[in-house]
Amino acid sequence: MQFLWRSTSHFNLANLVTMANITCGLLATYFITQNHFTAAVILAWMGGAFDIIDGKIARKFGLSNEFGIQLDSFADFLSFVLVPTFFIFQSVYTDLTGLPLIITSMASIYYVISGLRRLIQFNINADAGEVAKHFIGIPTPLGAILLWLVWLGSDMIGWMAVLALMVTIGALLNSKVKIPHL
Repeated sequence: MQFLWRSTSHFNLANLVTMANITCGLLATYFITQNHFTAAVILAWMGGAFDIIDGKIARKFGLSNEFGIQLDSFADFLSFVLVPTFFIFQSVYTDLTGLPLIITSMASIYYVISGLRRLIQFNINADAGEVAKHFIGIPTPLGAILLWLVWLGSDMIGWMAVLALMVTIGALLNSKVKIPHL
């Protein structure tokens, strides 16, 4: 069990918790395809909890490494970019046809590419074990929380407002806005 406590291990404790986040993201995606949105939301939020825990474990026990940085970004991409985008597409845009469907599809792709670009840029600038005092642009977990809030109000605001907010949040992912690191 020594591998759990070695920073050089791909299966150290921090990375295993990150893999639990990935598992939650994959299961949430499955439940979205089955229109079981409550289960998907619960799994998505569990993935968010694992994302917080993995970083704390990595820093506390000195388990940060390049593999973990890349694994964490993959987990973030799945849980905080793909899952909420797919969730909104399946739950809000599902009845659209024609031009509205094309526009919402393009907005969803824009959000996914924005999230991916943000994570890649973060990895380019990241140093294992280092924590910046602030993020430049909103981090993908915050973007996901904002999308979940948009979804909560989607029945009241309609699909066009959801679309506009999704594009706005996507733009904020790569903006110059400074967000304090908690």
